[in-house]
Amino acid sequence: MSRPILIVAGEASGDLHAARLLAELRTLVPDVAAFGMGGGELVAAGLDRLFDSAEVSVVGLTEVLRVLPRARQVFAALLAEVDRRRPELAVLVDFPDFNLRLAKELKARGVTVVYYISPQIWAWRRGRVKTIADCVDEMLVLFPFEAAFYAGHRVEVTHVGHPLVDEVPELAQIWDRTGGAAADGEPFHVALLPGSRRSEIEALLPLMLDSVRELARRVPVMPRLIRAPTLPREVVEEAVARSGQQVRISERDRFAAIADSHLALCASGTATLEVGLLGTPLLVVYRLATWTYLAARLLVRLPHVSLVNLVLERGAVPELIQGDAAPATVAEAAARLLGDRERVRRMRADLAEIRGRLGEGGASRRAAERVAAHLSAVGQRRSAAGGRR
Repeated sequence: MSRPILIVAGEASGDLHAARLLAELRTLVPDVAAFGMGGGELVAAGLDRLFDSAEVSVVGLTEVLRVLPRARQVFAALLAEVDRRRPELAVLVDFPDFNLRLAKELKARGVTVVYYISPQIWAWRRGRVKTIADCVDEMLVLFPFEAAFYAGHRVEVTHVGHPLVDEVPELAQIWDRTGGAAADGEPFHVALLPGSRRSEIEALLPLMLDSVRELARRVPVMPRLIRAPTLPREVVEEAVARSGQQVRISERDRFAAIADSHLALCASGTATLEVGLLGTPLLVVYRLATWTYLAARLLVRLPHVSLVNLVLERGAVPELIQGDAAPATVAEAAARLLGDRERVRRMRADLAEIRGRLGEGGASRRAAERVAAHLSAVGQRRSAAGGRR
């Protein structure tokens, strides 16, 4: 007899990490039957997908308003399926605006809730920690400072480490092979990572393409677009076609493509850690809708925007945000970096620290072990309740 569990993941990184957790969990609890919402990685790992996370995963206040009706439909349908299948446990992965509301409903139904990958409540909207304390049975976090934060708020927490340590390989860098662009005028390879959501593609890809066009007036450039696995290829191709530029799209060998780049223009998010782990110099480029940005400035309490700088606890890579995220500014910053070998060397030395700061490998296995432990406890409680009858 199968043991149903609910898994709900949002953006591409959450889908990938949840898929790794599910794959490990199935080796520990072979009869687990996962259903819920996610992307292609979770489906490949065995999720009975009811909804594709791409339907409701966006960034920004105005963008959220566009998908809100559909998000409400998905939310209600997931709860209806919970009532029908009666899962033993739920694994909610990041995606806090959706998942914290879902956690309340699940807790009211008596479902054990394990939350994997913490919302950045240590950065903004700290009041959400009360919801977590009330509705989440255990937080599984990626960074040591998150474990300290939750322990201080009396939330059951386990630091499992970061799965990217296992997922991102150590690859030879183009800088190691060539020291930079060849003397005969071969171009600089520039990777474009505009994000994993349609809203990010709409906001950032035209900016990055215009920046590359500006940069090409200064130095020879060969751009390549790194497509997130959750983004349909046709969405990316349409955006590139509108730009009128010739851009190679990389997807299956995305890590190799990043390592084979002299520079990455990268949206803020998990992708900055991926690029950092590969050792490719990067500029973080991000732009939000005006009202979203103004709200974030009032609420966010962090010295840096990107995860790579937060992990390193210093401004190791430039962050070009909002007004600074303009083609001329980005191109100027990129040209300065590419033309300064010593600065490239220092940045790569900084990035080399990231792997050690993220901890040991095996994060997905450790996360799966905690979920398996909760499943065992749920099974014991149900057996005891049945025995009392």
